[in-house]
Amino acid sequence: MTSAETRTDNRAAPLPEQVGATYDKFGPLFSLILGDSAIHVGSWADPADHGERTSATSLPELANQAMTRQTDRYIGLLRPRAGQRVLDIGCGTGGPAVRLARSSGAQVTGITVSGCQATTATELALSTGLHGQVSFDHGDAMQLPYSADSFDAALAIDSLCHMNDRPRALREAYRVLRPGGLLLLTEFTASGSPSREQLDTYHAVWATGPLLSPGEVLEMAEQVGFIAERMENDTHNASMTGELMRLLYHDRHDAVLSHFGQETTAQIDALMPALCAFTHDHLGHYIFLLSKPRASRSTPPGSSNGAGSL
Repeated sequence: MTSAETRTDNRAAPLPEQVGATYDKFGPLFSLILGDSAIHVGSWADPADHGERTSATSLPELANQAMTRQTDRYIGLLRPRAGQRVLDIGCGTGGPAVRLARSSGAQVTGITVSGCQATTATELALSTGLHGQVSFDHGDAMQLPYSADSFDAALAIDSLCHMNDRPRALREAYRVLRPGGLLLLTEFTASGSPSREQLDTYHAVWATGPLLSPGEVLEMAEQVGFIAERMENDTHNASMTGELMRLLYHDRHDAVLSHFGQETTAQIDALMPALCAFTHDHLGHYIFLLSKPRASRSTPPGSSNGAGSL
């Protein structure tokens, strides 16, 4: 782990099995407080809608619209085409991968450290009739089980934060991308002066490593060999997502209680105020579009040849 990763706060990043266990256990909670179309930061305004709006009749519907709008934004930046192969690193429950495949005609492979998420995502692909075009694997993004130069593009939506060796994860993404391939990466940062309770709660709930600055993310990516094509500050959407989490948790508290029982729900009740406050007031969010040079070798500096194993 680099010094840049340990400078922001003094904590150990979680192991892959710890991240997987968190999503196995609390995946239903994340769907309740974020919507069930995706588990990422939503987009709350579309600058290209020219005044057109799709009405929502409930908070969950509003949340799903925001998640879908953000997914479409990512797809638009990545520009996948029919026949291309796209890798979704940290694919969650599969919504973005399925949407990308359906809208572009690309072949999509998703990978997640959560066995429950891999199963749910596979069921989604089957239910939408896209199981021949979209597949999901249970595995570690820091040891991708894919050949070098095997994907035209990749997504890593809010997933790099879970890696306990971020440079290694980026090297693996670089390795499996073909020369000229694009990686769309999102990452969280901290702003202002969050309390220790807020930071500890954020890291505990989401099973994340230290928060990096945008500059540290760019430096890390460039050291691997990527070229930075674009960076966007998406913090305003993270702030609104924090407010939505607070509202949805209140409205769906009975569902949380029914699923998790009184003891675990009481523990979640104690964490949610600090989590929502931190997300609303102090959580930054950035979007990075990176490219692998067309004339670059497949294996980035400092890495070994060959695919990793599960």
